[in-house]
Amino acid sequence: MKIEKDTETTKQNLMQSAELKLSDEIVVSYLEDNPDLFNRHPELLTSLRVTDHHRGTISLVERQQQQLRQKIHGLEEEITQLMSIANQNEQLFALYSDLYIHLLDSDSAVDLLDCLHKTTTELLSLADLKLWLKQPVELEHHSLVSNDCAGVMQNRLSQDEYYFGRLQQSEQQLIFSQATTGSVVLVKLSHHDKELGFLAISSADAEHFDPRMDTLLLSQFRKLIAKLLQQQLSL
Repeated sequence: MKIEKDTETTKQNLMQSAELKLSDEIVVSYLEDNPDLFNRHPELLTSLRVTDHHRGTISLVERQQQQLRQKIHGLEEEITQLMSIANQNEQLFALYSDLYIHLLDSDSAVDLLDCLHKTTTELLSLADLKLWLKQPVELEHHSLVSNDCAGVMQNRLSQDEYYFGRLQQSEQQLIFSQATTGSVVLVKLSHHDKELGFLAISSADAEHFDPRMDTLLLSQFRKLIAKLLQQQLSL
């Protein structure tokens, strides 16, 4: 009786095993454990068909070729983008180099601000440039901010040398005397550990000044501007 019972149990287990369906996980696991499957059965490469949204049914070889073409196309686009960025950086570096020469040749703070404003709005095609100084100075220039922006500096530049992005409307009014729809960069100016104020540059493009922007050129720029202002205005 026991032998018959064991035989019946074995039959039931075999039937249950036969009813098991293959899952994607089982197939993937098998292929990973048997990488030479297609070497043993090369006919599968052309006989197996997969669905393509654009071309209908294609073979595995065609699918692999398609994926390789897509990868090559993606790499070509990436290389083109990198070359474009390199070209832009080269032009920007040349522009900064020329700007530094003109700034060093400035005979007064007015000439310095004229040079900064012209470079910003004409050569870089940005919207505006403003300078706010913590210490009042006897100087008249359309780029000089007369409103008290100490709160803006405290909120935006207390822990950082730069602020990229958008400003609140009240901050926009204080700095630019009007609302700006784009983005700005605030550049803290300091010389010998003394905070002088900040430069504010605005762009009509809301995405132009982004927190991920590289600050290498800006770092040299802000140090030079702070030094020149210190010399011209005795801050």
